[in-house]
Amino acid sequence: QVQLVESGGGLVQAGDSLRLFCAAFGRTFRPYVMGWFRQTPGKEREFVAAISGSNGRTYERASVKGRFIISRDNAKSTVYLQMNSLKPEDTAVYYCAAANPVYDSVDRLPSGDSQYAYWGQGTQVTVSS
Repeated sequence: QVQLVESGGGLVQAGDSLRLFCAAFGRTFRPYVMGWFRQTPGKEREFVAAISGSNGRTYERASVKGRFIISRDNAKSTVYLQMNSLKPEDTAVYYCAAANPVYDSVDRLPSGDSQYAYWGQGTQVTVSS
C-alpha cells in the first residue's frame, strides 16, 4: 500500500508559477512510476505528466509541455510538479498518483488513470486572469 499526500496548491494569477509536492508513504518509493493528473468540475480527470522511477524519464501532455516540469527525489519519496506560465485553463484539482512498477519498463509512461493504483486526495490550483 502506498499513501500519497499532495500540497502546494493555491490561488495565483495568470503567468505566475506554482510548485506542487507529493509525499509518498508506505512501500519503497523508487520502483513506482509517479504521475500528476487534474480534474475540473464536470470533466473527466486528465493526465498531466509522469516520471519513471528508475531513470527519471518523463512524459507530459502537449498542452503543458515546456511550461510544467515533473521531477522526483527518491531519497525523500517525493514527486514535484513545477508549473510555470500558468493559465486560467490550468485551474483544477491536481492529483498525484502511483502506477505499478511494471510500467516503468514500457516504452511510453502510463497516461491513463486506470493504470495508476494509488491516488492522493488532491490539491486545488486556481489561476485567475
